[in-house]
Amino acid sequence: MSTTLRSNATTETHALGIADWIALVLMIVGAINWGLVGAFGFDLVAAIFGEMTTTSRAVYVLVGLVGLYGISIPLRVAPRVRAR
Repeated sequence: MSTTLRSNATTETHALGIADWIALVLMIVGAINWGLVGAFGFDLVAAIFGEMTTTSRAVYVLVGLVGLYGISIPLRVAPRVRAR
C-alpha cells in the first residue's frame, strides 16, 4: 500500500516586472563594462559618452542604483513556502 504525503505549505513564485527587467539589463551592461575595464582597461561608457561627462556620470549613477535595486530582486521572486 502506498501513501502520498501532502504538505501543508504551498510554493509561490513571483514573475519579474518591467522594472526588474530594466534593472537586470542595466546590471548586465555595468558588469560587461567593468569586465572590459578589468580585462583590457577599456571603459565602454566613457568611449560612448565621453570621459566623466554629465551623461557618462549619469549612466554610472544609474547602474549603481539599479545594482542596489537588484539586491531586492531575488528576495521578491524566489519561491516562498507559506503555511496554509
